[in-house]
Amino acid sequence: MNAGRKAMAAAFALVTCGGFAAGAQTGPKDEIRIGQTLPYSGPASGFSALGRAAEAYFAKINAEGGINGRKIRLISLDDASSPPKTVEQTRKLVEQDDVLLMFGSLGTATNGAVHRYLNGKKVPQLFILSGATKWADPKHFPWTMPGIVAYDTEGAAYARHILQTKPDGRIAILAQNDDFGRDYVAGFKRTLGSKAAAMIVAETTYENTAPTINSQLAALKASGANILFSVTVGKFTSQVIRGIADIGWKPELTYVPTSSSSLAFLEPAGLDNATGLYTSAYQKDVNDEQWSDDEDTRQYFAFMKQFMPNSDPHNVTYSFGYLNGHLLVQILRACGDDLSRENVLLQATSLHKLRLPLLLPGVTLSTGPADYLPIKQLQLRRFNGKSWVGIGEMIEEQ
Repeated sequence: MNAGRKAMAAAFALVTCGGFAAGAQTGPKDEIRIGQTLPYSGPASGFSALGRAAEAYFAKINAEGGINGRKIRLISLDDASSPPKTVEQTRKLVEQDDVLLMFGSLGTATNGAVHRYLNGKKVPQLFILSGATKWADPKHFPWTMPGIVAYDTEGAAYARHILQTKPDGRIAILAQNDDFGRDYVAGFKRTLGSKAAAMIVAETTYENTAPTINSQLAALKASGANILFSVTVGKFTSQVIRGIADIGWKPELTYVPTSSSSLAFLEPAGLDNATGLYTSAYQKDVNDEQWSDDEDTRQYFAFMKQFMPNSDPHNVTYSFGYLNGHLLVQILRACGDDLSRENVLLQATSLHKLRLPLLLPGVTLSTGPADYLPIKQLQLRRFNGKSWVGIGEMIEEQ
């Protein structure tokens, strides 16, 4: 038995040992129904571009004949980043719309609200847009898989950069008070190691329901820190960038999560204020001049022109949704004629160095029955006032 067959056999064993055998296709025979929840309203509504881009990419696939003669139908509902709303919408998708799987839903708290429900129903909760470490737990939650680099891994990368470039720095940490913030900070502190106690001079949190974070920023500035590790998302990233400019604080190094690097969050704060920020990526920035003649980038802009003509193709959130769409299509094609939930899970846990459009050179996706983290590579980036520019070598978490 070759390695590929062994991997598939092992993954199938994982499924069947859980007490459930392969099942029949869910939904209509000529349609593949995919469920998703995203914030189409509320403070994180900028991320709704993810769903619109994926829907447009599936429309492209449908125009080309679909998946083995079946059309993909994405049912993407608004949860406004509210966990109770996520529960309501997810139950509707599973129990009324009869979706085959949930795909690319956003948020730690929101996905957490339906984590046990979907695993209890044995509905694949695939490639969720949250890097919380708890999503990669095949032993206890075999139906759930993350779709981005783990927050812990990303936090560790920023700490490595600080140790290399400013080992005598004074660090202030602002983090959202939930699993999203805690995972980033845990990886960050773990990598600083014994130096963490001396280097971190201030640390505070905020609630995602707070109207502003002005008081937190003032306190962090007063600490005398010259490095800011800002674990924020959505409007709070804009508030950090604008806020530190308004109070005249210019840390020598400021880091923001990959999930908050979109121009949609930088522009409200002023691109001049965002100049010099650090983040990380595993995807090509379609606005970066180094990729202007790249075939992946050309195909992306051609796609946007044809299928999303009224949307801004330079908003990188669209490019991320486009990339995610490619990933799901790969899984569905690998399923062949067996579109059971069990086979979807089998294919999702059998990726081997999968290369997708818009991934940075050297970045591939691999999974296994005991390895639910598809992406383990990233590169640091710095904002130059117009776009993000890659710096240093690719970082790979083993």
